[in-house]
Amino acid sequence: MSAPDAGPPPAPVQPAGERPARPPRVHREVVSFVRRSARMRPNQRRAWDAHHERFVLPVDRRETSTSVDPDARLDLTAAFGREAPLVVEIGPGPGDSLVAMAAARPEVDVLAFEVYEPAAAQLVSALHRAGLDNVRIVVADAVAGLQHLLPAGRLAELWTFFPDPWPKSRHHKRRLVSPALAAVAAERLQLGGTWRLATDWEDYALAMREVLDAEPGLENLHPGGWAPRWDARPLTRFEQRGLDAGRAVHDLTYRRVTPAAP
Repeated sequence: MSAPDAGPPPAPVQPAGERPARPPRVHREVVSFVRRSARMRPNQRRAWDAHHERFVLPVDRRETSTSVDPDARLDLTAAFGREAPLVVEIGPGPGDSLVAMAAARPEVDVLAFEVYEPAAAQLVSALHRAGLDNVRIVVADAVAGLQHLLPAGRLAELWTFFPDPWPKSRHHKRRLVSPALAAVAAERLQLGGTWRLATDWEDYALAMREVLDAEPGLENLHPGGWAPRWDARPLTRFEQRGLDAGRAVHDLTYRRVTPAAP
């Protein structure tokens, strides 16, 4: 007959006067987006399945679906099939403005960073319908993508139009335009390259200008003020929504410069 089950071993006795050790606290990285549901509608799934291999570039991940391995690299010549000036757009969404701007400038290559997969699927569908071949998509965090995937001095232009404003004060730390992004962007832009931004939230516009004015590698082309609206950027439903709500749109344009010697 087998011995009766003795059960789990007794827990160790904590010496008197001592508190049990706590597990180490895990600090989560602050990101400029919230990973919403990646569930695609049937039409988005069909477009993704049919065309994503043409437009979406695979990248090596680390830990999460939107992270980028620090050792990952992109062969842009192979990805686009040519050498051309490179433009990066951060957060194009379904491509309401990107598709038109890329179609108007077939001589440039456009690399789009979009973390929301259903939006990326809509962008894939729009690119296919427009017959464009000068746009590629990376479904990953743009800050990590700029830092790890692209070499210094590679960008001719950077576009950041209507990023999530995170209007509540406690969420401002999640805003995309930060000193860290400004430093990476300045390094990735070629000398004389431009960064165009727009937002319909005035406090975010002021914060953007403060952050970018403080980056020594960037020069505001309209010091102390706002840039005129860029004619090449089409009016989208999102921008119109802000205008309808009574919010003014603020444009900013910065240029990559050589920082002054200390």
